[in-house]
Amino acid sequence: MLFHVHMIVDIPENLPAEEAERIKAEEKQYSQELQRSGKWRHLWRIVGEYANVSIFDVESNDELHDILSKLPLLPYMTIKVVPLAKHGSAIDA
Repeated sequence: MLFHVHMIVDIPENLPAEEAERIKAEEKQYSQELQRSGKWRHLWRIVGEYANVSIFDVESNDELHDILSKLPLLPYMTIKVVPLAKHGSAIDA
């Protein structure tokens, strides 16, 4: 199942810089593991924002929920999930 996931990050200014850097490093490691596994298929930065658009390829809604729930930056994110379906005019498989 494919999902379009829009993530907006809003780290509070009062969070100590060292803590923010630690969380961001954990987020990077976790996201790269998911990318290598094929679960996090695409990751695109939104220009001018601390946000991204991602495509996930998972077995179920529950699997996506589990993955997103483990994001280290989750407490500082607003996430919107949109399920995707194949388009009849698409030329790729």
